[in-house]
Amino acid sequence: MSNAVPATEAVILEEQGATPPRGVPALKYALSKIGGALISLAMVVLLGFFAFKILPGDPVASIARDRIMTPEQMAQLRHQMGLDQPLWQQFLTYLGNVFTLNFGESYVYKQSVSSLIGEYFWNTILLTGTAAIIAIALGLWLGQKAGWLHGSTFDKMTTGTSLVLWSVPTFWLGLLLLMVFGGILHWFPTGGMTSPNPPDDVLGQILDVISHMVLPVITMVAVVYAQYVLVMRASVMEEKTADYLVTARAKGLRDDLVRSRHAVPNALLPAVTLVFMHLGGLIAGAVTVETVFSWPGLGKLTFEAIQGPDLPLLQGTFVVFSAIIIVMNLAADFVYRWLDPRVRRA
Repeated sequence: MSNAVPATEAVILEEQGATPPRGVPALKYALSKIGGALISLAMVVLLGFFAFKILPGDPVASIARDRIMTPEQMAQLRHQMGLDQPLWQQFLTYLGNVFTLNFGESYVYKQSVSSLIGEYFWNTILLTGTAAIIAIALGLWLGQKAGWLHGSTFDKMTTGTSLVLWSVPTFWLGLLLLMVFGGILHWFPTGGMTSPNPPDDVLGQILDVISHMVLPVITMVAVVYAQYVLVMRASVMEEKTADYLVTARAKGLRDDLVRSRHAVPNALLPAVTLVFMHLGGLIAGAVTVETVFSWPGLGKLTFEAIQGPDLPLLQGTFVVFSAIIIVMNLAADFVYRWLDPRVRRA
């Protein structure tokens, strides 16, 4: 039987000087989570090699598609790329590249994969980070209000709208916004990160980038924020019947204060885990949005690498995306343990 106690009861025990049930020591917990993350990362490294080796297509034939090359030239190119080596030797070379953060040279760009990732990484962070902040803030605010007003018109409209947008394919919504607001109304640019002739002043350049971000950010927010709405709504609805809220109301606190000071902080716990877990997935999920809006980020880079296939670039972006997801999940475990006494004593 678990020794876990409710969060509020654990806090009361601590305040009264009592000893709550002892749980897993912090160091042991941290080592177990870090060990699991390292195992996951090792599996990602293995998958990053063998999964892309079975992809259809020949990189050399793809490069030679637009030029006339003799069989001898193609064989020489295959030798330069290391594709004529035995599979085990290619794997050892790949492992050495991963552990030195040198994923080799891109077949298409003729540039090191590490420099390409470094060049495009911050563009993806700018786009997905902005979308994440807006989606989290909007989703949690709407979710806690809808959960508190369960069954109201606001709750039905919020939940219905979020579910509809969540079910819409990302690429379809992006193309629709692009066609309406970019092609028909001409309110926003239709692609890229900057205009062909950007303004000379710093403020003008910032506004130019923002105008290019509007449509892709709206697309990402629309298909993401529903998760936060539904989780927060369910958590608040569960907290509404808790005894401590009845006590707070009996003390004469206004309904808004009961919600904001007591119900929402406790209901945030499941949402915090979802936020950290989804941050990594949001960056990895930027492939579709960046491709639709021609945003120069890791997502678009990955899409172009698949068309090659550009194996070093594919392996590099795959490992980076997967590592970000693993790190975010690890952070979620630590934050959740810090926030919830029940996890520390489980």
